[in-house]
Amino acid sequence: MKLLLHICCANCVLYPLKSMREKGIQVKGFWFNPNIHPYTEYKMRLEALKELERLWRVDIIYRDLYGLEEFIRRVVYEEKNRCEFCYSWRLQETAKTAKAMGMDAFSSSLLVSPYQKFDIIIEKGRELQERFDIEFFEEDFREGWKEGMRISKELGLYRQKYCGCIYSEQERYLHKGRRR
Repeated sequence: MKLLLHICCANCVLYPLKSMREKGIQVKGFWFNPNIHPYTEYKMRLEALKELERLWRVDIIYRDLYGLEEFIRRVVYEEKNRCEFCYSWRLQETAKTAKAMGMDAFSSSLLVSPYQKFDIIIEKGRELQERFDIEFFEEDFREGWKEGMRISKELGLYRQKYCGCIYSEQERYLHKGRRR
């Protein structure tokens, strides 16, 4: 199977990539994360992925789009549904790209994080599978999240402290400040 794997960050792709390779799946990575804020965070995550690409010889396509304005326009006044929009946007680009490349399937490293809304990712992936007539490879990789973090530390990769968007950054640091 040839699969296009959406990569949200270097840390989250470690376990899914390892698992898929062990199953004999030919994985090509796809970087598309226009939701990440601020730009300095976007660049740090991108550079960490490029380092992983070099270390693990991962074949990756980069759609380098810092899409803060478009992301904000699409979620303003709908902040409670921002994750659903964000998953849909990134998975749709992955499915379209996979289909255009003649791949057999698409998936996302988002499926490894215990902090993501797993059921919504699965639902969006299934919808896009039908819409684009390409298999959505769904697997619950969350059991390997800790292993991925361990590998990330060993490799010395940058590890972010929030999901990525301006709202998740606010939640992370606003709540942290309130705990003191």
